[in-house]
Parts: sequence; structure tokens; C-alpha cells
Amino acid sequence: MSTQTPPSRDPRDPVPEPPLGPGPTDSDPLFDDGFVEEDAKKGHGTWWLALGAVGVVYGDIGTSPLYAFREALRPAARDGVTEAEILGVVSLLIWALILIVGLKYVLFLLRADNQGEGGILSLYALVQTRARRAGLIFFLGVVGASLFFGDAIITPAISVLSAVEGLELIHPDMDDWILPIAVGILVGLFFVQKRGSGGLAAWFGPITAVWFLTLAGTGLAQMVHKPQVLLAFDPFHAVAFVAEQGTVGFVVLGAVFLAVTGAEALYADLGHFGRKPIQLAWFLLIFPSLVLNYLGQGALVLDDPAALKNPLFLLVPTWLLPPLVGLATVATVIASQAVITGAFSMTRQAIQLGLLPRFEIRHTSEHSTGQIYLPAINWMLLAGVLILVLSFRSSDALAAAYGIGVSGTMVVTTALAFVMLTRVWNWTKAAAAAICLPLLCVEMCFLSANLLKLPDGGYVPVMLAMVLFVTMWIWHRGTRYLYQRDQDRTVPLDEFVPQIEARQVLTAPGTAIFLTGDPTVTPPALLHNLKHNYVLHEHVVVMTFQTMDEPHVPDERRAVIEKIDDRFTKVRIRYGFMQTPNVTRALNVCRKQGLKMEGMKTTFFVSRRKLVAEAHVGLPLWQARIYVLVSRLATDTSDYYHLPRDRVVEVGLQMPI
Repeated sequence: MSTQTPPSRDPRDPVPEPPLGPGPTDSDPLFDDGFVEEDAKKGHGTWWLALGAVGVVYGDIGTSPLYAFREALRPAARDGVTEAEILGVVSLLIWALILIVGLKYVLFLLRADNQGEGGILSLYALVQTRARRAGLIFFLGVVGASLFFGDAIITPAISVLSAVEGLELIHPDMDDWILPIAVGILVGLFFVQKRGSGGLAAWFGPITAVWFLTLAGTGLAQMVHKPQVLLAFDPFHAVAFVAEQGTVGFVVLGAVFLAVTGAEALYADLGHFGRKPIQLAWFLLIFPSLVLNYLGQGALVLDDPAALKNPLFLLVPTWLLPPLVGLATVATVIASQAVITGAFSMTRQAIQLGLLPRFEIRHTSEHSTGQIYLPAINWMLLAGVLILVLSFRSSDALAAAYGIGVSGTMVVTTALAFVMLTRVWNWTKAAAAAICLPLLCVEMCFLSANLLKLPDGGYVPVMLAMVLFVTMWIWHRGTRYLYQRDQDRTVPLDEFVPQIEARQVLTAPGTAIFLTGDPTVTPPALLHNLKHNYVLHEHVVVMTFQTMDEPHVPDERRAVIEKIDDRFTKVRIRYGFMQTPNVTRALNVCRKQGLKMEGMKTTFFVSRRKLVAEAHVGLPLWQARIYVLVSRLATDTSDYYHLPRDRVVEVGLQMPI
């Protein structure tokens, strides 16, 4: 079923973008999208995919031990630290992992897939056509996506900084080099994005697996000296700590949340690896390693409270510090790469859902459809990351800005999951509430605790999210306005065809393909071409791209061809919200289904409109100006749809908004 929301448009091209739909498959040469195709999944096997998930899915959460325990215990340790406080914080960390990551994401949300795909926008696409309050669902989806982008900028900054800060333990004089080294690593990371990560991606899983085994080993080695730290498994210590500490305990909750900030990646990467490999990786390696490390850090501080300065690196003797710092730095780079890739994928989904303009999308691999590169997003992320690093200058300071976006996204995901259970799975509200309400209560506590960070830097992700929310809301609103305006002004195609066939018009040889967003109306480019050139081609194809509310459309469902008469044909090309369209390749499918055309005698006609912000026309003037400004970021229509440039005719017009 396709979405009812009007497709998004390139502001420079009045042709609306296709509705929601599925992504690419190995058998489909037309589209390059997706990360691990179904055939690849079948070929590699569950265990190989589980190893890959260790690097891509769990890279972010795997770097949390660098700072989570330290930042969580620090507020309570200002007047000295006690055994009860240490056990309480470790218990909070363990049970946060169990409840948020284990129960919600690994066991529950991984089953709430949209045709095998996960993530907040996939969930939004799944429920938006079935919910009674479409406006509320749209609001939740946009808020969740905005918050995700807000914290996506912080993750590379805090991860790389926290790893490089281990250098000061090796030699105090290296303290002045921490910031330049971190900046150099981050700049290098973003500059290599255009080449893709395909050659290195095969190493992500093994390297990150070594990192997790190191976390487990160092934690276990320290834990045996203070076995009483195992008492932290008792949730009583977590509850007692929060109750006794009062306001401080609430502040600690915000820092404890740092331990689960990579959880949303579990759901977002569902389509890349599948549910079973992600679950196997969690239960067999990730969860045990994280728990052992937090227990080890707790045991270390029990033995030496001064170790709270940097407990993870102090788990090892001095002679092991250099390799540990090096391994931690590589792990944070891998985690940052996963976040950047996630931002690219999230942007592509937002484009297909009509929430953002069509940014340029480049494919960096001929084999892996999910390896994409968005230049505009890449450089905006780099600018944001560098501003954060140079402004906050340490992972301690950045920790105050971290967590609000992720906790907000988690609350939104739980709310959408409730709608999914009642509207898609047809659960009763009572049964859905029994699952979602306890999770929502826990996440609201974390969100409330994180909101206390607003004055100390938490305003950063909130401001970023607000800017993105307003941008996506205005883009969606402006697109709907333009769509409705087109509906009011255009000529129905079923009226135009009989009228034009009854008239004498010059006929040009070959085929003309007119791209449009609505197959029921006559494309503006067709009307303008006829008005100014007084000619129609021998064959006219009205082509519409439709995004389905599923992630992947198989090749056999790609094209729907409807012959109107001997001259006019309507073609609808369907693809998913995880896919990028390619007109040239899509025509191969059409030819196989009987659509006759000769490549060199085919001309593509597209409309290019220049938007002008004017008062008292459509949107309020300030919104119209923002819409026009954002529209200039959109990539060229020919590039986005992969049209052959030497056979494209653009028909321009000016339109106030």
C-alpha cells in the first residue's frame, strides 16, 4: 500500500517525489540501496552476520565504558565515594542495559520490523497510514528523526575525545596534544567518506570484537580482587541509591543513560543484518563484555577511589596503556563510522518520506547497496562535530550535552511502537500498554534526568533538533501546498488525451518521457512543450515514481504499465524508502514488460520551477523563505533520477509560494 502523503519535490523541479517503498535487491540492477541484501544474508550465514553486527550495530554502545561509569559516579563522589554508591551506580548501569537494550530493543523492537527494516522512520512509515491521528504520528516521527540527528553529531566528538584522552595517562606532557589529535582523526574520518568504507568494513567486526573481549578481560581481571561488586546485580542497590541520593541520584540517572546511547542503532540496523545475528551478538558477546567491564571499573574504584579520574584505562598496568589507547581510538573511529553511515541512511529515508529535499546521493560500492555517501550531510556533520570539539574541549564537558536526543528518540520509538501494536498487530490497548507503559515510564525518568543537563550543554542537541524539526515541518508543509496547487491548476490526463488526439498537431519521431508526481494529471512540461513548440512525439510516456510504505520492492513489482491509446502510455515505477531511483535502469524493466522505445530516440522532459517567496500567497512569508532556502540544497533532478544528461529537456517556470 502506498502512502497518501504527497511526494516530496525538488524545489527546482515541480515533479513531486515518489511515495514510500521497499529497497534494492541483488536481482534488481536498477537500484543501489540497502546494506546487506537478502542474498548476501543467505550466503554469509548467521554467525558471520553476527560478527559484522558487532562492528556496525554495537560500535557506539561499545565505546560507552570509556566515560559512562566515570560520569555516572562523579556527581555522587564529590564528597567522597562509598561502597553503597559504587554498587548503586554499577547496578543502575547493569539494569539499564537489561531493560532498555536487552528487553526493549533486542527482544521486542527487533520483531517490530517494516518488511525487514528497522529504525524510527521505518516504524513511522509502517504506522502512518493506519493511525487515526496522522498529524500526531507525523509529529512523533519528525521529532524522533530530529533528535537522532542532534545526537549523531555528538557521538563522534565524545567517542574520539574520550579515547584520545587516554594519552595523558601515558605521559602528562601529551595533554596539549589531545585536542589536535582528536580533530585530526575526525577530519580524516569525514574526508574518507567519499571513498566508502567497503574495503575496511570487513575489519570492523573483528576489531570491535577484540575491543569487547578486551573490555571483558580487563574488567574480569579487576573484579576478582573485589568480588563484592557482584552484589550490583541485585536491583535493590540501584533503587536504594536513587532513593537515598535524592536530587543527586536523579542527576546520576542522566549520566547512567550514557551506557545505552547506542541502543537505537540496534533497531536502525535491523535490515542490514537481520534479527537473529543481532540478538546472538548481544547475548553472547556484547552484554557480558559490557557488564564485566562496568563491574571491573566498580571494583577498581572500590579499591582505589582516585581511579575515578579515568577508570577504564586504569584497569591495566602502565605498560599496557599504549596498546589499549590505540585499540580504544580505533574502536571509537569504527563507532563514529557507524553513526555517520546511520545518518546517511536516515537522511535517505527522510528524503523518500518527503521530509527533506533531494540531496545528492552517491554509491561508493558496486556490490554493497547500503554504502552511500551524501556530500552535503557529510560536510554539515563535520562542521557540527568540529564546533562541538573545539567548544567543549573534553569528553567530560561533552557528556553534559549527550543523552537528551537519544532518550527523546527512545520515548518517541516507544510511543510509535504502541500505535504499531494496536493498529498493525491488532493488539488490544491493554496488552500494548502492558508492554509499552513500563518502558515508557523508565525512559521518561531518563529523559527527565537528562533535561537537567540543559544549562550545561544539553541545549546543543535540543537546538539542533528544533532547527531540524522546523526545517522538516516547513518542507513537508510547503510540499503539500505545492502539490495541492498543482492539483487545482492542472488538466486531468483522461480529458487531455482525447482532446489532443482530436486535433491536428505536428508529430516528432521517437519517444518523449515526462516525469510527474501525479499520473492522473497532464504533466506541466507536456503542456508547456505543446504550447511553445506545437509538437507531440510519436510516443508519449507519463512516468511517475512512487515510494511504497515498505523498504524494498522486488524487480517483478517494479513497473506498472498502463496503455492509454496508441500514442500515450502511463508508467508507474515503484521503489522503497530504503532505495534510490534510477530511471535509466528502470526502463530496462519496462522494456521487458513490452514498453517499446529506442534509447537514442528517447527524450526526457522535466519541469524546473523557480520558487519565489511572496507574502499572502501560500505559506507565511518566513516559512516560504525557509522553504526556498532549503530548496537550493536539493540536487539536480537529472542527477537524482540518473537521467542521461544529453537527452534531457528542462521546461522552466517561476512560481510564488
